[in-house]
Amino acid sequence: MDVNEVLLPGVGLRYEFTNADGRRIGVIARRTGDFELVDYPKSDPDEGRPLFRLTAQEADTVAEILGAPRIAERFADLTREVPGLSAGQITVPGESPFAGGSLGQSRARTRTGASIVAVVRGETVIASPAPSEVIEAGDVLVVIGTHEGIAAVREIFRG
Repeated sequence: MDVNEVLLPGVGLRYEFTNADGRRIGVIARRTGDFELVDYPKSDPDEGRPLFRLTAQEADTVAEILGAPRIAERFADLTREVPGLSAGQITVPGESPFAGGSLGQSRARTRTGASIVAVVRGETVIASPAPSEVIEAGDVLVVIGTHEGIAAVREIFRG
């Protein structure tokens, strides 16, 4: 899909694309951090009709909701393409020695060779978590590695 980027002096950037239904859609990223979604009627392609506005926080939430399934799909595709590579999900139990501690404190990648590539916390997805990311009981860790490496990460977080 082609996305055109247009500078709006004093306002921000507008991203435009044509959806599968043939409608031209615009996303205006304002300098204030807010976003506005617009569409352009076929009768006047220069007239952007506002659909709705999102605060920066609302836009982040929508991006997480839309992005979470795509992350899972991409990992599934990757594991099919690379022999010996698997993806797993591990729920951090309440009694885990690392619940309340940072991801780096677990030393999971160093100890197992498997990588924690995302943390799912309720409706929030933390992609590529930093070692300083605090892990909470109930978090779901998305792990990429060998079957053995994923099993070893599971044991680390069980304690």
